[in-house]
Amino acid sequence: EVQLVESGGGLVQAGGSLRLSCAASGFSFDDSAIGWFRQAPGKEREGVSCIKISDGSTYYKDSVKARFTISSDNAKNTVYLQIDSLKPEDTAVYYCAKTRLLYCRRYWPTYLEVWGQGTLVTVSS
Repeated sequence: EVQLVESGGGLVQAGGSLRLSCAASGFSFDDSAIGWFRQAPGKEREGVSCIKISDGSTYYKDSVKARFTISSDNAKNTVYLQIDSLKPEDTAVYYCAKTRLLYCRRYWPTYLEVWGQGTLVTVSS
């Protein structure tokens, strides 16, 4: 069974940091591209970052590029999203997802294969 399980969300003050984790199982991790998208209440889903596991190549949405860092630990089949200098507008449920694409491009969220249950990030001002 293909499964992605997120963790690491929470309540944090503006300016703080969080590291989200995504544990993957049930598919060939090394041959995949995995990303993070977020959805705030009343807003559309927004893809923020993606990583191609085999070579570590990454994609970031321009608006988060300076503060978000995606990485992977292939030995643990886990993808991380480090978020620094958190802002109230970062408040959302963050999901990790496996894309059907074998690479990361701006449109990677259009081709989702599976995603997790999400982890809530709340940033207080």
